[in-house]
Amino acid sequence: MMKLTRTFTACLLLLWSASAFAQKEGKKDAKPAAPGAAGDQGFYVESVNVNVVNVDVYVTDKSGKRIQGLTQNDFEIYENGKKVAVTNFYAVEGGKAKMIGDEPVPAPDAAKPGPPGPPAQAAPLPEDQRLRLVVYIDNFNLHPFNRNRVMRELRAFLGHKLNRDDQVMLVTYDRELHVRRTFTSDPGLINDSLVELEKISAQAVHADSERRDALRNIEDSRSASEALSHARSYAQSTFNDLSFSVDALKELVGSLAGMPGRKAILYVSDGLQMIAGQDVYYAVQSKYGEQATGLTESMEFDVSRRLIELTATANANRVTFYTIDAAGLRVYSSISAENATAGQGVYVDSIQISNLQSSLQMLAEKTGGVAIINANQVTPQLEKLAQDFGTYYSLGYSPTHYGDGRYYKIEVKVKQKGLQVRHREGYRDKSPDSRMTDGTLAALNFPFEDNKFGVELEFGQPSPREGGHFLVPVVVKIPIGKLVLVPREQTQEARVRLYIAAMDEKGGVSDVQQVQLPISIPAADVAAAVGKHYAYSVNLLMRRGDQKVAVGVRDDVAGESSFVSRTLRVGTQVSSSGQ
Repeated sequence: MMKLTRTFTACLLLLWSASAFAQKEGKKDAKPAAPGAAGDQGFYVESVNVNVVNVDVYVTDKSGKRIQGLTQNDFEIYENGKKVAVTNFYAVEGGKAKMIGDEPVPAPDAAKPGPPGPPAQAAPLPEDQRLRLVVYIDNFNLHPFNRNRVMRELRAFLGHKLNRDDQVMLVTYDRELHVRRTFTSDPGLINDSLVELEKISAQAVHADSERRDALRNIEDSRSASEALSHARSYAQSTFNDLSFSVDALKELVGSLAGMPGRKAILYVSDGLQMIAGQDVYYAVQSKYGEQATGLTESMEFDVSRRLIELTATANANRVTFYTIDAAGLRVYSSISAENATAGQGVYVDSIQISNLQSSLQMLAEKTGGVAIINANQVTPQLEKLAQDFGTYYSLGYSPTHYGDGRYYKIEVKVKQKGLQVRHREGYRDKSPDSRMTDGTLAALNFPFEDNKFGVELEFGQPSPREGGHFLVPVVVKIPIGKLVLVPREQTQEARVRLYIAAMDEKGGVSDVQQVQLPISIPAADVAAAVGKHYAYSVNLLMRRGDQKVAVGVRDDVAGESSFVSRTLRVGTQVSSSGQ
């Protein structure tokens, strides 16, 4: 089990130092050095930044039936109200690409004469279309019976409805965010982890008790001011808990930022109050009428702004929320024998239910997902989610801006009338630094690697330092032949930045550090250098135990990047391994 945290404990000190080229032959498929413009007064060259924004689109008719067979020409995309050209298009059915652009995916052997072979298989999806699904069990805001009932249906869904190339991760929130099972394509591992979760306590019963006490106190109060005091105390406590719950969701969404492909969070909860204590304030008004003025005060405990920020972060990182109200069809608590003396009537309970469900609806609607509410059996609705995961349209476009940090609104229209479209509302145009930081942290937190350059990490022998720490040499080796070299007067130079972070065995993560690499090769040595590595050394001050180091390398001229991570055990003897 791993906790997602951002405390600076793993890597306490970074000491940078350049080294000479490693005298090791590079990969045979290394690209030759690319020509470029030289400048006498400095390193002036235009970087290549190709930014494609992917929008996953789900199209249905008015009855909810999935619409297939549309082509690129059936769609229009608008960014901040301005129409943009669709440059990338995938029509996906059953997890396989059926159409690319306006052309159907050809059969693999269609051009080859000869006897007929087996039926042609649709093309596999590229990495940027692969699904990574996070199942988020919010134990803090769940009742045990509700959770276990839904999880039994979830196990069947995950075992039979996902594509074999999809990856699933399981996390829980128990006042802290815990990764119970990191990304895996093995449904058996996820099933076993879900079974184990049923043994863990779900904690929403404590919230029930606190609400019940607040309503009783209001019922027994002798003045509007006394009742408002009880409502305020309850709302403040609930708002505090809600803030931590939303922050945990935002932390998870942020950690997924650097992962490629489509990302979805299946959030299982009994709901989050949109306005903390809203129903309790209505109970005060129900008893005291015009004497109670607390409804305006209740807006101080509105978490909708935090949820809007959360959905904006999700949209920026291509994360879609699918939410399940595990409570299903609810029974009004005010009519039960236990709560008969404390209830303020069905109206107050209806306010509570709407308040809990509205947050689930907001998370789903603003990110292009679906909210499952008022359903004692969720399997039929999960079938619709499976259609989203495997059957959709992916539209891509290249905006004219790059890395300005602004949020852009997206609208997708279908030319055919009577069709309904779902998609994320917008995205944030991240800077190259933000993209590299996200990718480095993704390589650190998850079993993720995107190593286009073939970057290698090597660890030297640690030397003891004061306080039980060790100074660990780390050598980053970059194949020179993979970089774009720009000719200057007597040298060829690359513009490369290195990003590095570390994580200890307790989940403590360092800040991502970056440095510009001074890669300059004498012109006479370039032919030999492209078959070798550029080595850069960094010393990390670490504690004893298991550690993980992640590195991101960006070629600013090519606009390309690599991410790689390795684990090591720090002590008297250092050992390292891959993922």
